Amino acid sequence: MSQNPPKIEAISVFDMLKIGVGPSSSHTLGPWQAARDFLKKLRDKNRLSQVESIEVDLYGSLSLTGKGHATDLACILGLTNADPVTCSIEEIPEIIDYINQQKILQLDGVYFIPFDPKTQIHFNRNFLPYHPNGMRFKAVLKDGKTVFETYFSIGGGFFIQKERKRSARKVALFECFPRPISKATELLAYCERENKSVSQIVLENEEYLNTPEVIDEKLKAIWDVMLDSVYTGCHTEGILPGGLKVRRRAFDTHERLQKGKPYSNKEEWVEAIRNTEVKFREILKWVSCYALAVNEVNASLGRVVTAPTNGSAGVIPAVMLYYMTIENHDANFDDVKKFLLVAGEIGALFKKGATISAAMGGCQAEIGVSSAMAAGALTELMGGTPAQVLMASEIAMEHHLGLTCDPIGGLVQIPCIERNAMGAIKAINACEMALDNDAKNAKVPLDKVIETMWQTAQDMNTKYKETSEGGLAVNVALSDC
Repeated sequence: MSQNPPKIEAISVFDMLKIGVGPSSSHTLGPWQAARDFLKKLRDKNRLSQVESIEVDLYGSLSLTGKGHATDLACILGLTNADPVTCSIEEIPEIIDYINQQKILQLDGVYFIPFDPKTQIHFNRNFLPYHPNGMRFKAVLKDGKTVFETYFSIGGGFFIQKERKRSARKVALFECFPRPISKATELLAYCERENKSVSQIVLENEEYLNTPEVIDEKLKAIWDVMLDSVYTGCHTEGILPGGLKVRRRAFDTHERLQKGKPYSNKEEWVEAIRNTEVKFREILKWVSCYALAVNEVNASLGRVVTAPTNGSAGVIPAVMLYYMTIENHDANFDDVKKFLLVAGEIGALFKKGATISAAMGGCQAEIGVSSAMAAGALTELMGGTPAQVLMASEIAMEHHLGLTCDPIGGLVQIPCIERNAMGAIKAINACEMALDNDAKNAKVPLDKVIETMWQTAQDMNTKYKETSEGGLAVNVALSDC
């Protein structure tokens, strides 16, 4: 009697690279989307017009660092059914101020109900089972009935409503890719058997979900937001919100590096950068500037792309721009497409085999994964083999293992912003080391480093996993800033 092969979870590139609003994918985007899901459930049962009041309970890491990550604001915006992909960033402060002042929430953008964030959003320090990022939405209806839903924000803007046991992670929710991949060895086997690059294998899987035209449209939209976040960050000066009084640095660095080259938009800006100096120090500064710019935008509730999270959103665009402005002045959308396809697949391997949530694994799950994604993607663009792509990803993660998540004040600013610059530099270095070596001589396979990362995450003390209860978060006080 034959058995059906085990199903493998199909994680699309567009699951790993999402357009959203900062500062955190797990603490902002996830709760925002969970709130919208709660609305949908009420709407599907024709209960929205019957809602008399709403309460939100945040648990664990969402409570401990929720204020600094704007989790409460995200829940409010989600309950208005604002779309983080398309909503006006400029209007967010006005909406929040109105709700705080008037104590009124426009539920689903339609129904006005009394709502006071100070008394109806509760920060509970205790942790719910299954995941550190727990939240519960409760609606009291006019007939006295109570409806509630519990969610867990599991990183990268993903949320679930029930436990996804570690032992069951290899069993898919669904199988929809013609080349199912759960491990790096499987990805490499497809590449070698079919004599194709990593991006080609990934693209053929994606074409099982979308037409080539839709894929290109989505990837162009993602790159446009990435480039826009770099451009915006490089042209915005001032102090970041939140109380740490962190001065934006990308603006000043950009001013010194750009040297007055004329441009009128972000596309011309890229061309202008291509005509600047390319000495080693300038290269380091440009890469750091790109990464800092994105995460300064993210820290100020700007629009970025999770890659794989908001807190690590600067690494991938910084490394892609490094390739475009330093390595290959003829680089175009075809290069961006390959880069994002490879990066998305590497990120999916980490999500399937470990975690991309800092609340589960510390910052190794964010900056470490993003650096691995960028390293592998850059290696393909630089002419590396599929084996070298995986080797570069392994090198990048190997040297992020154990990286803690200890944001000062619960804000995605210190040390988060600088870590994106460091992750980008490490990705480029990992790429170069992989290109200079025969991948057959690699001693540590990517699958082993993913497994090790997960083991490290399990051993890591909770105070170093996005709770702001250890590390820099306790050794550096707000008063010191």
